[in-house]
Amino acid sequence: MVEDCKKQSQHQSKSGCISLRSCVTFTAFLVLFLCYYIVPNEFSASWALTVGLFLPEKFTSQAINFSLKRVSAISAESWKTLEPYYVAYPYKYNFVLNEPDKCQKENSFIVLIVPVAPGNTAARDVIRLTWGSQRLVGDKTVSTLFMLGLPTSEERETIQRDLLQESAKYRDLIQSDFWDSYKNLTIKTMVMLEWLTGYCQYASYAMKVDSDVFLNVENLVNMLLSAPKHNYMSGLVVRKALVQRDPQSKWYIPKDVYDQPLYPPYALGLGYVFSLDLPVKLVKTAQLIKVVYLEDVFLGLCMTHLGIALTDPPDGNLFSVFPVEYNRCRYSKLIATTTQSLRDQVEFWKDLQRPGPYC
Repeated sequence: MVEDCKKQSQHQSKSGCISLRSCVTFTAFLVLFLCYYIVPNEFSASWALTVGLFLPEKFTSQAINFSLKRVSAISAESWKTLEPYYVAYPYKYNFVLNEPDKCQKENSFIVLIVPVAPGNTAARDVIRLTWGSQRLVGDKTVSTLFMLGLPTSEERETIQRDLLQESAKYRDLIQSDFWDSYKNLTIKTMVMLEWLTGYCQYASYAMKVDSDVFLNVENLVNMLLSAPKHNYMSGLVVRKALVQRDPQSKWYIPKDVYDQPLYPPYALGLGYVFSLDLPVKLVKTAQLIKVVYLEDVFLGLCMTHLGIALTDPPDGNLFSVFPVEYNRCRYSKLIATTTQSLRDQVEFWKDLQRPGPYC
């Protein structure tokens, strides 16, 4: 009887071990299956690049390829031009590349956001080398990010792959799934405001800056130290601007899109700064305003609807839409001016950083 009990106990122990091994094997197989077939479908390509440090090359490649195809497929149906001056906003756009913790981690005082074409790597690199490298003015932190849509050229898959690598290297790209084009600048601007609303509530200010602009970050921050913290938007404010009715004009707007002869006040798109209580208000108001593709004009329309006046800068020479001829003294006093080339941006920046009096 005792012998039978011993045999039965040994048999049960052996069966338990086999069962445990089978369970572990099945669990491991299930995890591998999920990683190989499901994870690429659920997570972004940027995530795949990150985990690619310890996942097989085949997995990373498969995840990125799937993401690129998925983005292209979604984007192709996201909007279609119904008429020459129709803009597909509001629409629920998604972030393909994101830096959701940027403002919080850097404790940003002001966030500089540069709308730039996906393939314009040179402009991004120049900004990173010059004014975008300035992270601290006194005790105020400055953060710089680039806003992109999806590439539209025939090389879009190659461009997108390069963007994924650039994002992993610099962590300063925000990309959404709309086609990146001149007529979609309003979409790009509204997505920028949505991003600020969702991920940057605790900064004090943000500034939209064109990629061909030279920015004096120190002067900008110093101006903001005494600026209002609510309902504030400033830059080169245009008042009583005529609506362009010439179809040959780059800024042509037909009457059925906007029927008034003059635009309301708006800040020119080369660079405007605003307090961070405004983005959520502008996004909500944008649902009620007929959209025009001139993004700075559209924000002016939204501000007028909100009943919020734009603020002129304390000095009329701080912002210039035309390239200011370089002079060390002059550039030490301005905030933003367009430039004629990326080379100018680099040379002006280097000269302004050298020791010695400005004037």
